[in-house]
Amino acid sequence: MTGNSAQEMIRHYSAANEASRLRTGWFRLEYARTQELILRHLPPAPAKVLDVGGGAGAYALWLASLGYEVHLIDPVPTHIEQAHSLSARQPHHPIASATLGDARELQQCDQSADAVLLLGPLYHLTERKERLAALHEARRVLRDGGLLWGAGISRFASLLDSLSSGFFDQPEFVPILDRDLAEGQHRNPTDNLNYFTDAFFHLPDELAGELADAGFELVELVAVEGPGWLAQDFAGLWDVLEQRERLLAVLRRVEHEPALIGASSHLLVIGRKR
Repeated sequence: MTGNSAQEMIRHYSAANEASRLRTGWFRLEYARTQELILRHLPPAPAKVLDVGGGAGAYALWLASLGYEVHLIDPVPTHIEQAHSLSARQPHHPIASATLGDARELQQCDQSADAVLLLGPLYHLTERKERLAALHEARRVLRDGGLLWGAGISRFASLLDSLSSGFFDQPEFVPILDRDLAEGQHRNPTDNLNYFTDAFFHLPDELAGELADAGFELVELVAVEGPGWLAQDFAGLWDVLEQRERLLAVLRRVEHEPALIGASSHLLVIGRKR
């Protein structure tokens, strides 16, 4: 990540409320599906989990509440402050630590973790060599057979989001979308937080390929939200338990479908250290 990209990311997350994002709108689907996909393969508690680039601790706090030893690492000072504050609210199951750090240069020892979450770095690191550096670091700190969860944003996410959210035709967004589709390099020169921050948007095969190039065995490549995030009345669907369960069941049926993976906002690769 260049110095400018790092500064832009920190500026974005200092202004955006990441601590509450996953409790609003269709982000609730992202949260529920990511939780499901983590638990699908995670070894039993009290396994040691590194949540690298874990933001304000949404997944770290949840896993700690289940009895896991969770260490949160994030480059944004605001996130670390929020994580400490939120952890203090669950004193019987606090996160083990929350520290500033860089996914490309972890301070943890070799083979010291059972699982690593990279649920942000692989799209915030805009250059391939930087993403591979983060993946190699995750592999280094994992024990043999340990598991990695790596999230990417779909190459087509900004196109689909702009169409469903109503900013497709905004003139300042046109060049942003053009570059996203052509290169996957997302840049937001405006002050509009809806346009996100500097990032790289993966094609599904690119994300799986980077995992393989870093020496991991691919366990799963999964569409997190699938097309569910595009529902016309998402709140009406999600807030009715029967409809929510039906939506989740349908998304499980298509989570590996190659023709639909790119329609998901987020992609998730799960890899095992060989």
